[in-house]
Amino acid sequence: MALNKVEICGVNTAKLPVLTSEEKEELFHRIKDGDAAARERYIKGNLRLVLSVIRRFQNSNENPDDLFQIGCIGLIKAIDNFDTSLQVKFSTYAVPMIVGEIRRYLRDNNSIRVSRSLRDIAYKAIYAKENYVKQNLKEPTITEIAKEIGIDKETIVYALDAIQNPVSLFEPVYTEGGDTLYVMDQISDKKNKEEHWVENLALQEAMEHLGTRERHIINLRFFEGKTQMEVAEEVGISQAQVSRLEKSALKIMKNYLR
Repeated sequence: MALNKVEICGVNTAKLPVLTSEEKEELFHRIKDGDAAARERYIKGNLRLVLSVIRRFQNSNENPDDLFQIGCIGLIKAIDNFDTSLQVKFSTYAVPMIVGEIRRYLRDNNSIRVSRSLRDIAYKAIYAKENYVKQNLKEPTITEIAKEIGIDKETIVYALDAIQNPVSLFEPVYTEGGDTLYVMDQISDKKNKEEHWVENLALQEAMEHLGTRERHIINLRFFEGKTQMEVAEEVGISQAQVSRLEKSALKIMKNYLR
């Protein structure tokens, strides 16, 4: 996604105006009085804010022009709903609105199919969250959202997770001094954690105390997941013999691992 171009949606980003605090305050008073020209000027004066937000989505493979237009919708919603009496900077209020609008667009255009019921639950939770933020200027907890829409927490979490966009394991999340940290660098591999590695090493050492046939039977039973009947057929002995050899081998290994 090329965000370095000077022109986006026909707007020359190099010439976007920057409003001073005094201008913003004056324009908002005029906007509240229904001045359409002041509203237009305030929108143009905050387009740089939309540009800064869509940079967060540069790995989404979406057309930057589309994201910019969607971000502008979020900006306009923020302007129309902003309450100056709350003593909060406009950018603090507007950024979550812009981000939310873009995320909603990305979810709606997601190629992964999610059931209508789950999508509806997720949207109810998102709208409840946005309304809560508007009223309280802070993020609600899952419990508060669940209470607001009358749906249990587990279902809400599942629904919100279902509509998330897939993320590439090779998506960069941090770069400094030429060293890039990717998503895959932050994901732990539960199968290969140190404690599991140590346990497997101890098991391998315990199996070294078994005879060749017993070791083969243990490997087939517990590492390949075969039944005693399948092992008996492969090894060429009866199931009863497999059972006796297995019990004897496990006893030897247990004694070693104590």
